[in-house]
Amino acid sequence: MSELDTRLTNVIAQQPYPLLFVTISGAHLYGFPSPDSDYDLRGIHLLPLSEIVGLKTGQETIEVSCLRTGLQIDLVTHDAKKFLGLLLKRNGYVLEQLYSPLIIHTTAIHDELKAIAPNCITRYHSHHYLGFAKTQWQFFEKESPPRVKPLLYVYRVLLTGIHLMQTGVIEANLVTLNQKFQLPYLSDLIQVKITGAEKTTLGATDVAFHQQEYLRLCQTLEAVSQASHLPDEPSAQLDLHELLLRLRLGCLY
Repeated sequence: MSELDTRLTNVIAQQPYPLLFVTISGAHLYGFPSPDSDYDLRGIHLLPLSEIVGLKTGQETIEVSCLRTGLQIDLVTHDAKKFLGLLLKRNGYVLEQLYSPLIIHTTAIHDELKAIAPNCITRYHSHHYLGFAKTQWQFFEKESPPRVKPLLYVYRVLLTGIHLMQTGVIEANLVTLNQKFQLPYLSDLIQVKITGAEKTTLGATDVAFHQQEYLRLCQTLEAVSQASHLPDEPSAQLDLHELLLRLRLGCLY
C-alpha cells in the first residue's frame, strides 16, 4: 500500500490549487474493484480570489488522467463554489465523494463539510439513483455477452438510494450494503468482478431474473422515497454560503 499511496499522493501534490479533500471513488469505493481497475480520485480545489473576480478566471473543474508505474489514475476536482452548488442540487455523486472513507488528502474543511452535508439530503435524491440505475441497466442490456460491471452498478446505486431514503446516511459500498439487504446472488457477482478483468462478462446469465430484480428495486426505491422522513428541500444553503465566503476571503483553510 505504501507504493500505491505514493503514486496517488504524487498526483495530488502536482495540482495547481490548494485541495480541500481528495478521496477514492469508483469501483474501489463501491467494493468491487478488478485487479486492473483505474483509481478514480475526486475532490475540491480552491481558486484564489484573483482568479474569481477578474476577467481571467481559473478552472472550475480540473481533470487529470495519467499512468503511473502501471497504475491508471483519473483525478477530477471541482472548485469549492461548484462543488457546494452540486451538493444543493440533490447530486448523489458529490455526497459519495465527500463521505468516501478512502481518503487520500483531507483538511479541517473536509470535516466541516461532512457535518453540514446531511442538511443537503432530501427525499428527491432518489431521482439521481433511479436515473443512474436506468442508464446502467441500458448498458447492461445492450451488450452481448453482458458484463458484470454495469449490472453491479445497477444494484449498487439502487441499494445506496434505498438505504439513503431509509436512514439519511450515504453508503456506497455494495458489500456493506448487502449485509443489510441480504441479496443472495450479489456475493457471487462481486466475486466474479474482483477476481477477473475490468471487462469480465457473465456468460449464460439469467437476464430475465436480473430484470425482475432491477424493476423490483426501482419500485422499492420509489416507495421508500415517498415514505421517507427526509425533507423536500435542503436547508444547508446559509451554512455553505458562509463557509464559501470564509474560504474566499482567506479566513479559513
